[in-house]
Amino acid sequence: QTDPTFRSTRIYSPLSADEVRLRLIAQRGYSDIELPCTRTLRNKLNELGYQLRKVRKCRPLKKIQETDAIFEEVHQVNSEADQDDGILRISLDTKATVKVGPFSRGGYSRQGERACDHDFAPEATLTPFGILLPKTGDNHLWFSQSKVTADFMVDRLEEMMPQWKKRFALHTLVINADNGPESSGRRTQWLKRLTELSDTHQLTIQLAYYPPYHSKYNPVERLWGVLENHWQGEILDSIDKALGLARSMTYRGIKPTVRKVTKSYRKGVTVAKKAMLGIESRLERTTGLEHWFIKIAP
Repeated sequence: QTDPTFRSTRIYSPLSADEVRLRLIAQRGYSDIELPCTRTLRNKLNELGYQLRKVRKCRPLKKIQETDAIFEEVHQVNSEADQDDGILRISLDTKATVKVGPFSRGGYSRQGERACDHDFAPEATLTPFGILLPKTGDNHLWFSQSKVTADFMVDRLEEMMPQWKKRFALHTLVINADNGPESSGRRTQWLKRLTELSDTHQLTIQLAYYPPYHSKYNPVERLWGVLENHWQGEILDSIDKALGLARSMTYRGIKPTVRKVTKSYRKGVTVAKKAMLGIESRLERTTGLEHWFIKIAP
């Protein structure tokens, strides 16, 4: 395999016991008769500590200048939110689109599930959107065949607001996100809709984003990991089955509320520059971290 970073012209090969044996012959001058069999070499490699182990995920190669400052600020915002009963902290994100059809997700099954050997055109595609309450573990999932846009996300917040206001003595909503294209600190329609949400419910909204290339630290990502492990051994051959499996998962012992959104959303809705000037005047951006920490007061 060629160096994937293209920093050298080296060619790489997995270092298996077979490969070790071949290199001893080619590079060290051993004869085939002098060397033990592959199985013996494999055992020796294990004894020396070179046993097979899962490849660990590396730290991201890219790191912007503000990364450390963003982490410091987001940890402070989250800590203050979790200590105040009047502040509700939520984490939201969209998962990669799920193909509905007789396709393998790379998992294991005790029921002998059989999938197609190629991913042909799916019967449907579902995009999951999730909201997690990190402090309590409560989690909510929505599945849509339409685009998950800024309007989609704020509509889901509007949907949850009566329940949250009844349960919590809310004066502030802290939103953890990963600065994706539809929910970033520059997305005009997202900021417009959040300003309207703040006014409607007389609620302060604090946006606290995780740094670029570090979205895995967003708490809702753990929810996606649980969901994927839960259904990866199943064939998601119908929308009902996908929703049913999502309902049967648990995160920290709590089952999610699961809904299907039938409304269609148009992508690319923006706010005119002149109208955005009025909205921008409502936004309190943290100096030096303007795109990652934004407060909206009613």
